[in-house]
Amino acid sequence: MKELPWGFPWGIAMLLTMRSIVMKMLSRRQVTELVLHSPQHVARLEAAGRLPVRVKLGHNRVGWVEDEVLDWLQQRINVRNQQH
Repeated sequence: MKELPWGFPWGIAMLLTMRSIVMKMLSRRQVTELVLHSPQHVARLEAAGRLPVRVKLGHNRVGWVEDEVLDWLQQRINVRNQQH
C-alpha cells in the first residue's frame, strides 16, 4: 500500500489532533480485506446488526471505525477460544 509523505497509508481517513491519532477510519476495501468477507457479505452482516455500522463521511464515502471492527474480530476470536 502506498504511503503518504507523513507515513500514513493511502485510503485511511484519520482525525488528527495535536499530532496524535484520535480515530482511524477504514475504507470498504480495507474492511473486506480485514474480515475476509466479500463486500456483499459485509453489507449483509451490517444490515443484520452483526458487524459494526459504517459512518457516512461524505456524499459518496463511507468508512468504519477501526477500533469497532477490531473489537468485532476479537469477539469472534474469543468465541472460538471458548468453544475449544
